Amino acid sequence: MPTLFHNLTVATMNDSNLGLIEQGALVCEHQRIVWVGKEADLPAQWQPLKESPQTNVNGKGGLLTPALIDCHTHLVWGGSRANEFKQRLHGVSYEAIAAAGGGILSTVRATRAATEAELFASAKERAEALIAQGVSSIEIKSGYGLSLDDELKQLRVARKLGEELPVRVVTTLLAAHALPPEYKDRADDYITYICDTILPAAAAEGLADAVDVFCENIGFTRQQTERVFAAAQALGLPVKLHAEQLSDQDGASLVASYNGLSADHLEYLSNKGIAAMAAADTVAVLLPGAYYFLRETKLPPIEAMRTAGVKMAIATDANPGTSPIFNLPLMMHMACTLFRFTPEEAWLATTKHAAQALGLTDTGELKEGMRADLALWQISAPEELCYELGINRLVQRWFAGS
Repeated sequence: MPTLFHNLTVATMNDSNLGLIEQGALVCEHQRIVWVGKEADLPAQWQPLKESPQTNVNGKGGLLTPALIDCHTHLVWGGSRANEFKQRLHGVSYEAIAAAGGGILSTVRATRAATEAELFASAKERAEALIAQGVSSIEIKSGYGLSLDDELKQLRVARKLGEELPVRVVTTLLAAHALPPEYKDRADDYITYICDTILPAAAAEGLADAVDVFCENIGFTRQQTERVFAAAQALGLPVKLHAEQLSDQDGASLVASYNGLSADHLEYLSNKGIAAMAAADTVAVLLPGAYYFLRETKLPPIEAMRTAGVKMAIATDANPGTSPIFNLPLMMHMACTLFRFTPEEAWLATTKHAAQALGLTDTGELKEGMRADLALWQISAPEELCYELGINRLVQRWFAGS
């Protein structure tokens, strides 16, 4: 049965001004958008929808947008790192915490010890928090297992979230996230294990939609990253990269050379990397939550990316160590206040550009043929969601029309 949305402003996201249609309307049927435009121009075939409350949604002057997309999360993990947060605030260094067995390897131990049911229960709560704020699509990375069985366990939980909740889950294999203890001082051997064992198994089971690497001084080198990218390419999987978060490793140029979907973090992005990303149309995924939580002071080169025409997305980076945040509208606000995004940029960064960062071509915009992933907000202008904190202005979210 078709549904008419009317008496609202429609933000189609089809241009830099968000494609706003005041006094707009939209019709969806069979999970897809079939018409969008001025309500005064509604075709005669859809006029009868106004007569029944079962076939129309009166927006009461609100704003209809694509549902939001969180294009970078690590949503599946075991344990907590709140104790480390406390330790740091009492003056204990990150290095001392790591030397005592903390840091990412503490999450690895907890994730390895957890059952799939336990991981699902905790990740479900996090995903539901995002859904309640208007999110319809979530990328979920592995990277806290660092072994064949435990990486696949994380990815299976991520897939189950997409099966049991009204949300689209895009999975990313991030086995090259850190060096597991059993491979201490043998990073090249671990990369071989990823390329020869973990990656083929994830691909064979259909558990990975993309492949990611943490390319950094404390992560993996550019050469090791390229080995993983080559293995992913051979299996037909697209790539993305944790790049230039703490230093310039020229990772952005590398991932662009593989036509990567995105390069993420990018505080230390160079002009060379910007040019490469612009040429390859690789999306810059910026993570203001991690910037804030780590009290980083070096801003990503926003203006240079604007000038070069690099598309920018933002995401929560939801993870236990550096961004335990499950609120995408808050990231829109922080992108504006910390990174000096315009409100229009913040909206595109969580809809159209976020979809591109995940390789999704049927969501993130409101136009004929797209999935009816919609959000109705109790606001009259897009900037209100970026401006205000503390009240959830979502009236209703529709996932593939439901």
